Amino acid sequence: MTRLISEGGVLERKGLVEVISSLEANGRQIPYDIRMGVWVTVEAETEYSKNCFEEYDAHTDPGGRKFTLHKRWHLTRLEVGLSVAHVALRGEPTGVSTGWNVDLVATAKRDLKRGEMLDGEGGYTDWGKLLPAATSLALGGVPLGLAHGVKDVRPVKAGQRLSWADVAMDTTTPAWRTRKAMDDLFAAPLRKAA
Repeated sequence: MTRLISEGGVLERKGLVEVISSLEANGRQIPYDIRMGVWVTVEAETEYSKNCFEEYDAHTDPGGRKFTLHKRWHLTRLEVGLSVAHVALRGEPTGVSTGWNVDLVATAKRDLKRGEMLDGEGGYTDWGKLLPAATSLALGGVPLGLAHGVKDVRPVKAGQRLSWADVAMDTTTPAWRTRKAMDDLFAAPLRKAA
């Protein structure tokens, strides 16, 4: 991979997380897609690191500084045992967030009419758009994980990110209360960063 790939072509800046689709725009499956894997693009910050890329014949960007590492499988259910062992035997936390950096915001797949039910990930009404957390917070973005079985309360255009004002959310669920607590906890630092 010679570029940092994202939906728009190139990631806006360093430190972003992106997801890969396994489907083309027309719905056809992409052959040999990498959605099941895990990948990260790293940049050589020193001449020594850049030389290592050359010596290992790594496929880099044209400048020789950016290199993408890819593991074809991410066997979450099998790998979780290792994480549990680290916690239980060594007292080491794994997968601990140090902040709220990104958010997967529900985005209309097509024009939605008032009163339609969102069907969440893998459905026909919405898909996830990865956004910086500060952008999602400013938008009032509905996380994709909460956009299932929720009624749309006003018309939404295809490609529009859904906000809390667009949906009739059940605010008594533990999932919504947890999300609200997260918003409240991180709101001040994110507004400063934005």
